[in-house]
Amino acid sequence: MSAAPIEATGTVRTPGPRRESAPALAPAPLAPRARLLPALGAVYRAQLSRARVARIPLLFVATFQSVGIMILMRGVVDGGDEARAVVAGSAVLVVAFVALNLLAQYFGQLRATGGLDHYATLPVPPAAVVLGAAGAYASFTAPGTLVTALIGCGLFGLPVTHLWILCAVVPLAGAALAGLGAAFGLLAPRPELATLLGQLGMSAALLLGVLPPDHLPGPVQWCRDLLPSTYGVEAFARTFTARPDWLVVLGDLGVCAAVGAVSLAVATWAYRRAAVAGPR
Repeated sequence: MSAAPIEATGTVRTPGPRRESAPALAPAPLAPRARLLPALGAVYRAQLSRARVARIPLLFVATFQSVGIMILMRGVVDGGDEARAVVAGSAVLVVAFVALNLLAQYFGQLRATGGLDHYATLPVPPAAVVLGAAGAYASFTAPGTLVTALIGCGLFGLPVTHLWILCAVVPLAGAALAGLGAAFGLLAPRPELATLLGQLGMSAALLLGVLPPDHLPGPVQWCRDLLPSTYGVEAFARTFTARPDWLVVLGDLGVCAAVGAVSLAVATWAYRRAAVAGPR
């Protein structure tokens, strides 16, 4: 029979009943990941409400510069294909100013300040974050684009019969440019470089989209074919004729849609990469 253990003080300690260890608690299940469309709607509404304060200055600046460009071009362009190119390019330039330039600045600042960590903690797909922010910024361009087109038609004597085509040009060209803007902001190593890339992209949309293509040198025309917004310009400009070739218009819009899908996919990949890397 074994002796009971004796402590250093000399007292006898009798062994008590053995306690059974409590069973390990299973971790609580995480909330299911939100589906794309509901998450996209939530991010879109949140971004729209946050940017609502800056909507009036944003619309004024984007519209004012496009109208000013048309007034300047009115002195050197009388009508015909050149006038159609100027009006269509100036209208799409409103989209480029917001979807390309400002979105690049927004995502560049968001990454630099660690704002992506907020979205990374939410159970929303990365595509919903990119599409929601791009859609909210592109939504501000619709009124300015319509006002610019109406003023341009009045300046150059163009018909307003087919202005409804803007309902397709604005979202498709906006998607292509917004994807590029978001990718610029998320991939740029510094927010200043993201701002620079956005400004360069908007300048390219101005020079290659507003100026009549027949007056551009051959190499510059090749660069024009690489800019997705120019296909939206071409689709819009073709509708000013008496009998538009709708198959060609649909082809130009199809190019905008394809480039928009690719650019938004690249922006989604850049968002995942930036969210993992953390703030700069």
